[in-house]
Amino acid sequence: MTAPATKLNILIVDDEVQIRRLLKLTLESAGYAVREAENGSLGLNEAAVQRPDAVILDLSLPDLSGIEVLRRLREWSQIPVLILSVRDGETEKIAALDAGADDYLTKPFGGGELLARMRVLLRRAQPAVEVSIVRFGDIEVDFTNRTVTRAGTDLHLTVKEYALMRLLLQHRGKVVTHHQLLRDVWGPGHENDMHYLRVHMANLRKKIEPSANQPAFLKTESGIGYRFAAE
Repeated sequence: MTAPATKLNILIVDDEVQIRRLLKLTLESAGYAVREAENGSLGLNEAAVQRPDAVILDLSLPDLSGIEVLRRLREWSQIPVLILSVRDGETEKIAALDAGADDYLTKPFGGGELLARMRVLLRRAQPAVEVSIVRFGDIEVDFTNRTVTRAGTDLHLTVKEYALMRLLLQHRGKVVTHHQLLRDVWGPGHENDMHYLRVHMANLRKKIEPSANQPAFLKTESGIGYRFAAE
């Protein structure tokens, strides 16, 4: 069994002690360093603090669903994620892949297959600088905890306002079209509901801009969309 040239770090997020033990033994025998988390919240914190090279994520967790953990992780990170699940139905696999999973392995599994899939994920991974906290002006956006504060005070964004902020920050410096914002935040079929976007963007500007009438951060690209002005 060939060990990786450098010791890569793998985070296991699974509530079953026996599965974590098996995964740890298999991965460490192949030369990987391993960290563990027994629920989704701990897994997200570990991912943010430790920045592992890959994550093995169980779909059935006691606090958050694996899909929800994956969605939150994908708000700020492109860490390769291998899903583990006892569910082998097509619907579950599609949902996990659509939420941002890189691969899907059904329990029970063989150690050789697990390591082969991990090698493929790590080969495909593109190095990137990932940021879980973004600051501009006196605003801080924490993608891990899903909070937005001004000088330490919670701004209490609505779900839609936060989703708009997250999407624009993910593409900061670039124009995000009206259709993309409506599709990603409100869902397919809402691409022409411009009044939704105008109202929520106006409310968001009131909360984060020094002057809502002269926005410094959330810029309008007339007839096209919006752009978060990169600092």
